[in-house]
Amino acid sequence: MDRPLVSVVVPVYNGERYLATALNTIFDQDYRPLKVIVVDDGSTDNSAEIARSFHRARYVYQSHQGVAHAWNTGIAAAQGKLIAFLAQDDLWMPNKLSVQVGYMVDNPHIAYTVSKARCFLEPGCTIPRGFRRALLESEHVAYIPEALVARKWLFDVIGGFSTVLTTSQDIDWFARAKDEDVPMAV
Repeated sequence: MDRPLVSVVVPVYNGERYLATALNTIFDQDYRPLKVIVVDDGSTDNSAEIARSFHRARYVYQSHQGVAHAWNTGIAAAQGKLIAFLAQDDLWMPNKLSVQVGYMVDNPHIAYTVSKARCFLEPGCTIPRGFRRALLESEHVAYIPEALVARKWLFDVIGGFSTVLTTSQDIDWFARAKDEDVPMAV
């Protein structure tokens, strides 16, 4: 299999509690080559020190501007032909990248893939108001950046994440990709 470089963008804002665990799930991937870009969105906790302790990760600081800016900063810094994203408090299965990248290598017409995901809560946490319990009970197809692997050129075609919106920047990005009939797969 052709093994294109994957740039993994990790936005963080005051994520010291979970960041190291999230980064470890990237470095524990069974896929190489990959480059991790941690974009610190103006954290005031120990996120910077944690990110810098991962010597294989590139640390980029920006003043606090929000997650869409951090995603876009990471995209701009990415050198890989493929880009993936992981939130500071999320985890990946060890074969996430190998499955998605393998599919994209075998299907070069596919511009991006998403995966299934399972939501989880930290032990002792209550289900947030408005959250659907079913998302905790089974896997579901996830149109979220954490489930996305995209060809870098796609961001030139449909643009990055909207920095005008204050919420749902990821939903907007996926909607623009759909509106452009971008070939994708789950």
